[in-house]
Amino acid sequence: MIAIKRLATTDSDFRRRLDALLAFEAAQDESLEERVAAILADVKARGDTAVVEYTRRFDGLSVSSMSELELTQNELQQALAGLPAGQREALAAAAERVRRYHQRQPLQSWQYDDPDEALLGTMLGQKVTPLDRVGLYVPGGKASYPSSVLMNAIPAHVAGVGELIMVVPTPAGEQNPLVLAAAALAGVDRVFTIGGAQAVAALAYGTQTVPQVDKIVGPGNAYVAAAKRRVFGVVGIDMVAGPSEILIICDGHTAPDWVAMDLFSQAEHDELAQSILVCPDAAFIDRVAAAIERLLPTMPRRQVIRAALENRGALILVRDLDEACEIANRVAPEHLELSLADADAWVAKIRHAGAIFIGRHASESLGDYCAGPNHVLPTSGSARFSSPLGVYDFQKRSSLIRISRAGARMLGPIAATLAYGEGLPAHARAAEYRLEEE
Repeated sequence: MIAIKRLATTDSDFRRRLDALLAFEAAQDESLEERVAAILADVKARGDTAVVEYTRRFDGLSVSSMSELELTQNELQQALAGLPAGQREALAAAAERVRRYHQRQPLQSWQYDDPDEALLGTMLGQKVTPLDRVGLYVPGGKASYPSSVLMNAIPAHVAGVGELIMVVPTPAGEQNPLVLAAAALAGVDRVFTIGGAQAVAALAYGTQTVPQVDKIVGPGNAYVAAAKRRVFGVVGIDMVAGPSEILIICDGHTAPDWVAMDLFSQAEHDELAQSILVCPDAAFIDRVAAAIERLLPTMPRRQVIRAALENRGALILVRDLDEACEIANRVAPEHLELSLADADAWVAKIRHAGAIFIGRHASESLGDYCAGPNHVLPTSGSARFSSPLGVYDFQKRSSLIRISRAGARMLGPIAATLAYGEGLPAHARAAEYRLEEE
């Protein structure tokens, strides 16, 4: 039997148990943090030499220079051409759908003339500018995700980023053709077969060979996450993601096997992933539990799934669907499935979720690969204040302020009064000088 937790909102200790279920402390390993800090400092000081040494040590590669760790565009194209036709076509179809979706996102520059007659000639606005160069971290070896290459690189290109630098470790020289093919399809400019904290350092500080980037995006292990946290401020980062999550609200009329497999789809990521079903039908919850027991032995990653379901999974009985939505907003899950008869009618009730999958046929896995929206999503409740990765993450905004002579005369006294109130007389005098102009 799988010891997945059963909760009911009618239980007197429901809130306490729900809070305990959601609690996730990404406790920082002090020794890991120290090792990462040392690697970052070393790469910053010694550049290519340090990166090559760490790559030899950690990835087991017999290399002596960075030139041996950069792949050519020809090699990327060869990886694409060498894929089986089915994989190549699926990758291309996913890339096109992701591109099409993100092309609808670009933020446009805008401006307006101040409508106040006394401010004639004053213009205010916003200029949107793409980042010059972005670094993409891609896990390598057996845990490789070509879909993440598409989800990170394509919106960057749509945003107008000038250059995209990808780093991907190749432990013992193991290259994943799908990852390299995805890089070719997504238009990655340069690819280095390096990984870990040393790759993050190379991107953040630049080396003799690896150019410094403006922002680093993409998932990685604990060393990569710690390195990204430490270099934030020198460069931008997308997010430091927690374990994968799915919450399914079901009315009790979806096939139990569908729901069970959707719960598995996140649980198979790792033992800390979270899969939650919320439903007002107790008998249906029993049927899903039975489906979980029956289907789990058929899954290649059944040990990981079992551990995730027992560690952080739950089947929650609610009074009604309104209460289910309240719980979903409390959890603010990475992925939320509305497996309901009239799913569209319930979307308005949802305030916090990374991605909302509407209807019984909208499985989370379609969003991961080919629906079009980005699969880089906020986790650990951060959907309360964060958004999916998108074109806007690869652009920055500059305010535009053109003040006419008349505008300076009208706005100057306001600014001076506030500046004196804040004890900043130079600010005040700078505004007042414009009032004295003949």
